[in-house]
Amino acid sequence: MTKITRESLMTLEAYHKARPEMRKQAIEQRRLRTIALGEHLNIIFENEFLMRYQIQEMLRVEKIFEEEGIQDELHAYNPLVPDGSNFKATMMLEYPNEADRKIALGKLMGVEHKIFVEVEGQPRVYAIANEDLERSTDTKTSAVHFLRFELPAAAKKSLQAGAQLMVGCDHPEYPMHVEALPDAVLASLVQDLN
Repeated sequence: MTKITRESLMTLEAYHKARPEMRKQAIEQRRLRTIALGEHLNIIFENEFLMRYQIQEMLRVEKIFEEEGIQDELHAYNPLVPDGSNFKATMMLEYPNEADRKIALGKLMGVEHKIFVEVEGQPRVYAIANEDLERSTDTKTSAVHFLRFELPAAAKKSLQAGAQLMVGCDHPEYPMHVEALPDAVLASLVQDLN
């Protein structure tokens, strides 16, 4: 996978014209690539298109024209583009009630290190979390974490050959997994490995 470059971005004027269709595609891809682990934990598997859309949106909303600002956005979002040997994801803990959220974030310390993917017939691969900065404190985890699942060559090859993928969490306070992903979801994720 190639990273997004300054030269590959649209001008604000070109993006304004392309935005309705890109937004529609981004909503569909985000829906397709979001795995719900129970009621409160969602994992959005990011890809180049979703990060490109995010950068273009940030440039539009913030009215960023200067080279330095554009480079800052590229620097912020490029780390979430899969490299061909991994999945990159945004993990969100979502509790509508603030009091419930506060209690849950205290109980779920370290949950970001307990998220895994498991390719059929291969060992589990646990997420490498928050490589840019630490998001948790001594008393609670963050509601948002950025994850990388680095797949061994055998797991990647198995997925490309049609193996199934399990996604889960084995934190003692939130044991949950999705054993078999729908075909369209799995096909979309396998594209990240090209």
